[in-house]
Amino acid sequence: MKKFEEKTIHSEQIYQGKVISLKVDDVTLPNGHESKREIVNHPGAVAIIPITSDGKLVVVEQYRKALERSIVEIPAGKLEPGEAPEITARRELEEETGYGCHELEYLLSFATSPGFADEVIHLYVARDLYPIENKAALDEDEFVERMEISLEEAEKMVAEQQIYDAKTAYAILWMKMQLNCQ
Repeated sequence: MKKFEEKTIHSEQIYQGKVISLKVDDVTLPNGHESKREIVNHPGAVAIIPITSDGKLVVVEQYRKALERSIVEIPAGKLEPGEAPEITARRELEEETGYGCHELEYLLSFATSPGFADEVIHLYVARDLYPIENKAALDEDEFVERMEISLEEAEKMVAEQQIYDAKTAYAILWMKMQLNCQ
């Protein structure tokens, strides 16, 4: 038995969308009592830390409806069914930034919101970037603006809440740690 495991008694899917689904699970708690859990199922995603030859971070600004504002983020995207995360990472890098890369290194995977969602993001760093002449098109409902920013500019954007998401904040922390190790 897993520590603090909650056993599912009954599960009911109440929504199936293009990106997520929502289910409500009745569970037995470790103390024997019962409770309900609302769970968002997500296919997973990738995020990429693209670093230019002069050490800048390539980011995109886009509107996030859930927040009702634009934020600056590292490139990222949803895994397609049966698609390997590395393939998704290369595709999203090209679509969102117009760059390809000769070096793509897997860093780690992490849960984004484990209190209610099963989404896991696979994080990569992309180096030795090159421009793609005929880049893949963005999704029809996706609008982004590419920027290349220094670590100092990125930290300022975090302080000003222009960078507001965990994956991008993690990317900045990772970059800072890399610089401190050199």
